[in-house]
Amino acid sequence: MSNEERFPEVAVLAPGEPCSDVEVLTPRDVPLGGPRAMPVRRTLPQRRRSLVGSWCFLDHYGPDDVSVTGGMLVPRHPHTGLATVSWLFSGEIDHLDSGGHAARVRPGELNLMIAGRGITHQEISTSETTTLHGVQLWYALPDAERFGDNHFEHYAPEPISPAPGVSARVFLGELAGSVSPVDTRTPDLLGAELTLSAGASVTLDVRRDFEFAALAETGDAIVNGAAVAQHALGYVPVGSDTVALAAGDADTRIILLGGAPFGEQIVMWWNFVGRSHDEIVEFRERYQAEMGFDPGDRTDPLFGDFPSGQPDPLPAPVLPNARLRPRE
Repeated sequence: MSNEERFPEVAVLAPGEPCSDVEVLTPRDVPLGGPRAMPVRRTLPQRRRSLVGSWCFLDHYGPDDVSVTGGMLVPRHPHTGLATVSWLFSGEIDHLDSGGHAARVRPGELNLMIAGRGITHQEISTSETTTLHGVQLWYALPDAERFGDNHFEHYAPEPISPAPGVSARVFLGELAGSVSPVDTRTPDLLGAELTLSAGASVTLDVRRDFEFAALAETGDAIVNGAAVAQHALGYVPVGSDTVALAAGDADTRIILLGGAPFGEQIVMWWNFVGRSHDEIVEFRERYQAEMGFDPGDRTDPLFGDFPSGQPDPLPAPVLPNARLRPRE
């Protein structure tokens, strides 16, 4: 079934006509990590919109002077049913996970961790980092993939220039003739960084069945004719085969995310993505037991072993009294 059939209220525009029905989502400030929490700006999820394609989480942080903020110190914590995308603009982060993967996250280089049925990892900014600046993204895995093995990939995309004064790095999916080779285990996904000189613009050919979110990262942006202030997210629904981006009076960096509507309900709480309240309860109980925070059965470990000599893991927060409700 096509997206036009699944979503009959969505208007299909004439070829080349950008959709002007842009929804602007503003971020909220949240602490990231444990006792030494780093402030981040979160634009997904929120009450107005939980998902863009399968993208379900977008944190934007920095530029932070780590001598003041302490940088990123996120100890071992779990994930299920999702993939994490780490993308930096400045600074470096050391990644370590229970799948046996250790990697350094550098600016302009993708680090993709697919949690599958379960994984734990930690992220700590390096001692050489003076300014930390980047985004942390998650996408939900479809039901057919969410109980698979965990996986890790690194990819450094080459920059392209789709228009004068515009540079792009496509880290997932395909855009402007650049194709990422990364296997996402999720069809129909796009992730790219674009930098536009002051006053520059570009009209990108895109898939008509995709919806998009454009994060105005370093300055104000114009998305399909709509003003999107710095740090806000411009959402574009399905139905158009172009997305038009422009910078204002200053150079602007935009993170462009896209994908076909996910089509599955998810329950998302803390670092877990499941399909029901009861699944989330089980994930939490198993993590707490495996980490030694609570008693429980540890004969069938879900989250894997971790190298010794690392900071203590984060305990899971207490579940809310009410049952967790699905998002879509």
